[in-house]
Amino acid sequence: MNRRVVLAVLLAVVALNAFGGGVYGLLGAQGVPAAWLDGSPFRTYVVPALVLLVVVGGSAALAAVLVLRRAATDRTVAIAAGAILLAWIVVQVAIIGWVSWLQPTMALAAVAILVLAATFRVRA
Repeated sequence: MNRRVVLAVLLAVVALNAFGGGVYGLLGAQGVPAAWLDGSPFRTYVVPALVLLVVVGGSAALAAVLVLRRAATDRTVAIAAGAILLAWIVVQVAIIGWVSWLQPTMALAAVAILVLAATFRVRA
């Protein structure tokens, strides 16, 4: 499997995960302690869920499509999506701590996205 396909699949998995997490948060995040939001600017999971759904998931989905289409901006958008995912995880861990195996998994996915995307040639 070539790098482009691996990157697109990784981005698609991240997008699906973010979409699922975002919808779950918008539906009330049953089973997730509201106390995790203590010390954050949020009282409910609605705003973080929207950010996860739209920003994290949307950027990963867009990047996956652009990578598969070999668009001129695929490298840039994939790097941005990886950086957004990594920033999301860093901020999340800073606020709620390490609470799920998904956090280090998504951090590793972000690094893999950044490394793979960085290997693409820059197009003029």
